[in-house]
Amino acid sequence: MNFSRSAFVVTSLTISATVASAMVLATNLTGTWTYAVTTENGTGTPTVTMKQQGDSISGTYESSRMGALPFKGTVKDKSFTFAVNTSGGTTLTFTGTIIDDDHVKGDVDFAGQGGATFTGERRK
Repeated sequence: MNFSRSAFVVTSLTISATVASAMVLATNLTGTWTYAVTTENGTGTPTVTMKQQGDSISGTYESSRMGALPFKGTVKDKSFTFAVNTSGGTTLTFTGTIIDDDHVKGDVDFAGQGGATFTGERRK
């Protein structure tokens, strides 16, 4: 009986530690980010404001060239994606990786008409 109780305690502690580790790894993207979007024509620095609820993100992509545009997307594990529809009818699709709580990086697809890379840093 003591063995069973000990095994239960060890198993419970292991499960608790695993859940705690998973919770620590989860990054919430909510906040204001400064992105550097690098294309063959240079680098732009839009502001991306995100709100994450579960595995959904929404927000505003704001640049001097396109103004403020809303977006929606998803988050799964350490990956995320969101799409920005421009006033000219082009969809910019951002596919990224969460590096840590304050840094992201990834690629942008310009509706199949080229692309770019991006990095992002959360504003403090």
